[in-house]
Parts: sequence; C-alpha cells; structure tokens
Amino acid sequence: MSSPTEMTQARTARTEDDELDLLTIGRCGVDVYPFQTGIGLEDVTSFGKFLGGSPTNVAVAAARQGARSAVITEVGDDPFGRFVCREMKRLGVSDRFVARNEDYNTPVTFCEIFPPDDFPLYFYREPSAPDLELTEQDIPSEAVREARIFWISATGLSKEPSRSAHAAALDARERRRHTIIDLDYRAMFWPDEAAAHEAVARVLPKTTVAIGNREECRIAVGESEPERAADALLETGVELAIVKQGLRGTLAKTRDERVAMPVTPVTTKNGLGAGDAFGGAVCHGLLSGWSLAKTIFAASTAGAIVSSRLECSTAMPAEPELLALMRAHRDDVASDLEDL
Repeated sequence: MSSPTEMTQARTARTEDDELDLLTIGRCGVDVYPFQTGIGLEDVTSFGKFLGGSPTNVAVAAARQGARSAVITEVGDDPFGRFVCREMKRLGVSDRFVARNEDYNTPVTFCEIFPPDDFPLYFYREPSAPDLELTEQDIPSEAVREARIFWISATGLSKEPSRSAHAAALDARERRRHTIIDLDYRAMFWPDEAAAHEAVARVLPKTTVAIGNREECRIAVGESEPERAADALLETGVELAIVKQGLRGTLAKTRDERVAMPVTPVTTKNGLGAGDAFGGAVCHGLLSGWSLAKTIFAASTAGAIVSSRLECSTAMPAEPELLALMRAHRDDVASDLEDL
C-alpha cells in the first residue's frame, strides 16, 4: 500500500501532465498561527507556520479530496517563497504556475484565536504582495480555458496589475462551467466598499458560480438578506448562488432549485479556514456530479471539520473523513441524501 507521501507525490506528478480539475488564482503566503489561544499576540510565545492564502487553501482542500489542482500566483524570491512552493507540492498542489517576484517579499499573515467566534487577522503585505503583482503575461490561457473548474477571489481584483490579470484570465475562460468567484471581501485590500462593488460587479457576468457570506453579498450586489442576495446574484447571470450565513447555515439557489442547509455542529477552535474548506468541498461536489444538496452538505461539513482544528491548509479533510461525518449527521439534514 502506498504511503500518504507517495500518494501526494503521485498526484502532483499527474497534475503536471493531465488536464486540471481545479485551477485557482490569487493570494498565497504564510499563515502564522499561535499555539496558545485566548490571548493576544503580544503574549503568545509559540507559533506554527502554515501554507496560506484563500485560493491556495481551496486548491489544497480539493487536492485532499483527489482533485488535480494548481494555483496561478507569485511568491517572493525568499525563504518563505520556497516554503510556499514546497508545501504546495507536499499537499498535492502543482506549483508550475507560481512565478518568482524579486521586488516584494512573500506575505505573512498572523492571527489571534479567541474561540468560538473571534479570530482577528493581521496581514503583512506592504508595500505590495507578489500575488497582487500578477500580470496578463503570467496567465496560462490554455490551462485556464481547459481546467474543469477555474476559481478566482475578489481580493485579486483590488489592485493593478492583478485586476487586469484576472480580467485576462476570465476572458480566456469564456465563462465555461464551472467558473467560480469567491466574493471574499477584506476591507484592508480596498480603498472603500464602492471600489470593491464596482470591481466585483464587472466580473460577475463572466462567472457561473458565486460564493460569499452576507456582508460579501452586500458589497457585491447590495443585498445581505440571504434570499434577496441569492436572487440578486442570479440576476447577474451566475447559475449558482451560495450565501453563507454563519451559524444559520447556507442557502444555495439556482434558477430552479433551492437548498437551505444547517451547520454541521462541532466545537470551534479556529474558524479562519472554514470558508476555504467549504470552497474546496463545493469544487469536489461539482467535479463528482453530486446533487446540489449533497454538495452543500459536504461543504458545510468540511468547513466544520477545519473550524474544529487549529490550522487551515493541513487541516483539510480527505473524502473518507468528510463522508463519515456527513453520515453521522445525515438525519439532522435529510434522510434521503444519496450515496452516504
């Protein structure tokens, strides 16, 4: 039987040669998480270093469930940049579209952990981060066009030249299914909410799936009430709108289907990676041809699993663990979900 390391290496090698299941673009870097929780960073004495950046973590999450994943991004020509590429490959994600930037350092993000619902983030990305310096020339148009899923994050639209690089990628994609936008709004990346709304509104018609929480939906389409937000997203042309509501669960809508999914109950340790796990599981469900209900149940469950752990990228569940927890909570959701 192959070891986990051998299986990861084989999956990465296969990614180099085969059509990609998932190609993401945008943020990457190093997450520094405190091993001591419930206290401020000024009092923390020990930390762990992990691969980070939302689109990168989504690629990892999908790879953990068998997807051939890669990321379009840039890292600094520095030790942390080398760590990012090495860790990507170790976790089953190809780094063939990762460029080196000699002008800016690989970004570092610190967090504080105050369970169950307070996890402040501190981004060190000044004067710029390599992933926001992507240019149109960095876009592998054929790979973008041919990947089964192409995933972008709204934060990649916050600054030039990254904004134009994302636009070029979406033009190359030509709105093939599935083209996903994570509405991911981080105020520190933008001059104001109006700028974020304008940038997101410009690209929504070029995507087929939109995922965001209530605040992110408000920024994108001016609606935070879940039903109205989902409908407003559908009116932009997307085929699937997913509105995350925290402890109130998730609403997913197409033009002829509606799924309201409660949360999968766990004890939260660090909620920061839950959204990326959610996104990776959405990709897994779409790639596997699962029903909308099963896909959203899987996404909710994957997010719950990661929120019960300290780290993010290395906490992503593989499919057997994911399905096991889904089976354990199936009766809380719907008894007729198939293949559980």
